[in-house]
This record gives sequence, C-alpha cells and structure tokens, in this order.
Amino acid sequence: MSLLIVIIKTIDSQLSMVNSTLVVTLYVNPLTGNDTNTGSRLSPFKSLTRALKLTKIQTIIHLESGNYSAASGEMFPLVIPGGTTVVGNEAKKGAEIVIYGSGEYQSLSFGMQNITLLLVDNACVLGVTVTNPSVKGTGIWIESAVPTLANNTLSDCGREGVFTTGTAKPTISDNIFVQNTASGLVMAGHSQGEVLRNVFQRNPLGIAISDFAAPTIANNKLSENRTAIALSRNAQPLLRQNLIAQNTQGGLLVNGNAVPDLGNTQNPANNIFRDNHEFDLYNATTQKLVSVGNQLNPLLVKGLIELLPINQVAVSTSYFDTSTQSPSPELNGHWAEPFIQALVSMNLTHAFADSRYQLDKSMTRAQYADMVAIAFNPFSKILAPDFTDVPKDFWAYSAIQIAASGGFVGGFSDRTFRPDQHVQRLQVIVSLVNGVGLPAVDSDILEVYSDRHTIPDYTRKAVATATRWGIVVNYPDPKVLAPSRLATRAEVAAMVYQALVAIGRTPPITELLN
Repeated sequence: MSLLIVIIKTIDSQLSMVNSTLVVTLYVNPLTGNDTNTGSRLSPFKSLTRALKLTKIQTIIHLESGNYSAASGEMFPLVIPGGTTVVGNEAKKGAEIVIYGSGEYQSLSFGMQNITLLLVDNACVLGVTVTNPSVKGTGIWIESAVPTLANNTLSDCGREGVFTTGTAKPTISDNIFVQNTASGLVMAGHSQGEVLRNVFQRNPLGIAISDFAAPTIANNKLSENRTAIALSRNAQPLLRQNLIAQNTQGGLLVNGNAVPDLGNTQNPANNIFRDNHEFDLYNATTQKLVSVGNQLNPLLVKGLIELLPINQVAVSTSYFDTSTQSPSPELNGHWAEPFIQALVSMNLTHAFADSRYQLDKSMTRAQYADMVAIAFNPFSKILAPDFTDVPKDFWAYSAIQIAASGGFVGGFSDRTFRPDQHVQRLQVIVSLVNGVGLPAVDSDILEVYSDRHTIPDYTRKAVATATRWGIVVNYPDPKVLAPSRLATRAEVAAMVYQALVAIGRTPPITELLN
C-alpha cells in the first residue's frame, strides 16, 4: 500500500510539473469572431478584451487583421498580464492590426493617465499597431515591469507612443515610432532596459529620457523628428551606434544634470550625427561632456563638449613609440609621414596591401574604395549596384560595395566601376566631401588657388567645402590645387586623415606633433 501511495504521489508531481508549463493559445478576429466562441483557431473571439479575461500563466493570443477598438468590443485600457504574449503580424510591423482606443489608468508615479495598453511583469506585445487618439494619450504604459516590445508600430498617439517609469526594465526592439504628438518614447523614473534597432520618425521628440532613467539606446535610426533625443534631470543613458540624421532642430539635447555615455577610449560610441538643422550635439548643462568616436559636424556642436577620436590614447602613445613599431624606411623624411603614421596607429592602412607604401605612386579606384571603407566604415545611404566588372571574388568587392552604398564612390553609365583606373585629386576631394556629408560653403574661398580656373564648375562647391574643412592637401605648393593630376597614395592618405579630422574622429596632426 505504501508503495502505491508513493507511485501515485510521484505521478501527481509529474503531472503538476507538466501542467505548469502548458501554454494556452487563443485566437481573436474582430471581423469574423464572436466573444461567445471558444477562442480556437476555427472559433475565434471577437475582442482582445475577451481573450485577456481567460489568460493563464502562459498564454499566447493571436490577433488577426482588423481594428481593435471600442466599436469592436474592446474595453480600454487593455491590461496585458505577465506570461501573456500578444502576437499580430511581426513581418509587417503590425501594419494591418490596429489597436485603437484609450482608457483611464491610475499610475503610482504620475497619477491618472489615458493609455491604450498596460504591460505587466514580463508581458510581450509583438507585431501590432497601437494608436491612442486622446489628447495627452499614451499608447503603451510600462510601470516597474520587464516586458518585451518588438516589431510594432506606435503611431498618431495624443502624447507619446510608449512611456516607461518606476523601475521598468523593458526590451524595446525593432519597432517604428512615427508621428506621435509629443514623443515617440519617454523613459522616466528609474527606468533601465534596452532600446534597440528602432525607427523614430516625424515626432517632436524621438526619445525623451528624464529623472534617473539609464537605458541603453543602441542601433536606432532617428530622423525627421524635431529633436532626436532630449535628456533632462539626472538621466544617464548609454548611446551606441545610433544614426541621428535630418532632424529639423537637432540631434542630442542635454539639459539639467543629465550625463549621457557618449563613449570612452576603450568603448567608442560610434553614433553618427548627420544633416541635422541647428545642432548635432547641444550640451545645455554646466558640466563638460566627453564624446569619443562619434561622427559629428564640429560646427553643429554647442556647449561644453570635448571631442575625442576613437583611438586617441593609441595615437598619442604609439605615434612616437619607436620601441613598439619600426617606421618603414620609405616614410623617413617624407612630407606625408605624420599622416601615414597616424593612420598606421589607427589600423587604417589596409589599402597598402603589398606591404610597401609606395607613397608617390598613383592609387587605383579599387584601392581608394578599400581605404575609405576601412577608414570611415560608412552607414549605408543607398543600395550599391552590382558593377559588371567587379565580380564577387574580386579582392576589393566588399570594400567597393561599402564605399558605394556610403556615397563615397559611384560607377559609370555602362554599369562598370573600372577598379584598375587611377583616381584624380579632384575625384578624391569630391568623394570625401560627399561621403562624410559636410555642409557646403561659398566658393569664394577658391581664390586661394592660383589654378582655380581649372576647377570644373560642377565641382566648385565641393572643392570649396573641402578647402574650408581642411581636407585639401597640396604639396609642395599649397596654392596649386592640380585637380586633374592623378592622386598619389600619400595625397590620398593625407586627405582621408584630414576628412576624419573634419568629422571629429581624430585630432589634427598639429595636435599630435605638439
């Protein structure tokens, strides 16, 4: 008898373990469903509200295409409990699955709020569109929870798409935040978590971070907002590898006592700021910020900010350290030696693949593409064409694709690239200006060149811009541009280095020599 009791208890224990991991799956279709149905695939509910009333420890709710609103039976706010995953269409970022509505929620941190969804504990929302039409309405509210938001669209909300507060630690990845009335995302309280690979577009503020919030903001694209990211109070976000471009006012605004992590010499930030109207980085605080390895327009940097290149420590210590590296005899006494040595210390001289610098030899288009791809690692602006004369097994195929998609090089009308053709000085100058995206200046500055009449009209703005930003290197006579002459390896290396200086990625040679 005792043995039978043991066996029965063992079976009960095993069944208990199995039951605890069972996942309940429910289906909702606002067009064909009925809330008196069973919630199966063939007999779906009509409303998400009904499905949420039946959630168990682990529940997956599948939403079919349609509008989920008060008209279809939804009661707002919709509370997504822990262990529940709401799934729409992730591939389309929820484009055909719209949750539209608003209801009152009493926040412990901010009092009464109008919200569409409340995410509790480890809830997940994947592949839906959320819109809160109410004035000061929030699409998704997260308070002291650890939910996951992925592949959704947050659009046309009366205030912001997502608001996090308390000790929230969400994972917010691969979403689209577009055209919300105040902000795409607000992170307040002691919020942390990760904000990864999202798109923030056409919001007054792309991301607003306040109080003591300290999230990781990485690999996002923020464009066409008024201001991409605004920090206030004691916010301390970590920003890495974001593209912050074409915002009508500016890129990153720092207020109060906020201190963003913009990189250090061991971990450069690699954020790209490009084509913002009034500022790339504006420090409105009284404390100095340090920016390491970010691509910025120095003319659009405001406030107390120290710009450091990616490898300043390596450059400043190894540049003259002859015990750790033996300079090539070719460099001794050559006018371009400081530029080459600086590029060597930054590990940006892969283009000299034959192990000899041959500094006075001309450079091919393939070698040039290789050098700019390595030096700038540009963000893709356009789709690079498949050039008919550059097969995929060509040694510089990948570099040419990177340089072409980054706007540094192009092909010819017959779809060729002509990789063995040598580059002219003028081509290098125009390429660097276009590639790094420097703001144009007036061409009056070209008066400094005695041979300015040889500059083609269609390139005068680019040459003037390169001159203003110190990219042009003329040796031995600084007044002779010689635009049509083939560029030597030394000249290309020097101008590439100067372009890196122009975008704040490395210090001027004069600083290294002092």
